[in-house]
Amino acid sequence: MIYTITLNPALDRTIWIQKVRDDVSNRILEEKSFAGGKSVDVSKVLKNLGVDNIALGFVGGFAGRELEGRLLNEGIETDFVRVSGETRTNIIIHETGTGKQLAFNARGPEIKPDELMQFIEQMERLPCGEVVAIGGSIPLGVSPEIYRKIINLVKRCQARVVLDVDGEALRQGIKALPNVIKPNIHELSELAGRELKDLDDVVSAARSINRQGVEIVLVSMGAKGILLVSDGQQYLAVPPNVNVESTIGAGDSSVAGFIFGLVQGKDLKQCLIYAVAAGTATTLRQGTALCQKDDFERIVPQVVLTDLQEKT
Repeated sequence: MIYTITLNPALDRTIWIQKVRDDVSNRILEEKSFAGGKSVDVSKVLKNLGVDNIALGFVGGFAGRELEGRLLNEGIETDFVRVSGETRTNIIIHETGTGKQLAFNARGPEIKPDELMQFIEQMERLPCGEVVAIGGSIPLGVSPEIYRKIINLVKRCQARVVLDVDGEALRQGIKALPNVIKPNIHELSELAGRELKDLDDVVSAARSINRQGVEIVLVSMGAKGILLVSDGQQYLAVPPNVNVESTIGAGDSSVAGFIFGLVQGKDLKQCLIYAVAAGTATTLRQGTALCQKDDFERIVPQVVLTDLQEKT
């Protein structure tokens, strides 16, 4: 089984208007709500690609019930811990006249100590999985140490752990040696404590983390592609040029694409190609809509992979 863990999921309320104007009534052209959050997105893309999985984390209130219901309607099994606070609602505004996109992310509920322990106890009882994807922000009331704790619990079952977080949460998570991390270039720069000016700098920073015991480091670089660094291997996969509708969820979709390759037993090169194809497929969709299988399959053969080891 594949598990995804999102400690601070959200309802993404997406609104389309012509243009935001000051001091007048801005008329909404269209609005939709989606279940969101980093690993929730991973769950959705995996399901779109035909991989069953279970979504875990915290939900609360009416927004939490709606989030669970939306995932249920998409065929995704959930086992969230219910909390006393209200699941957050993010607001994403698309200006159809300018193509601009504004995102307002809420903080989310505060998790009480007993609710946190309920989640930990759930993790201790959880049947072993093949892959566990952990991602997203930390809710109020929870220390960044939580990711280190979760990874240690998961690794007792020999599951492969994919971690997609940033800042102090990433620093703490790395201490537990997840199998895969996926920072973007800005998050990797923060982790390295210096500006990464070119590809060689990015490779060097990723290799340093790999030497600390993280098996695979994926670095997303937008239209420049995704870098993979592992023991004795380093590849760069670049997507084809596409008409980008939205970048929301593209990084999460890349994580799902990589996991899709892992569960199919593909080698790292093919897993990386799948990661780039899934992320690119998501950019073709408006709002917070995510990678669809037909787009993914069409893009896979267009991804260009370079073995950087051969260039050194």
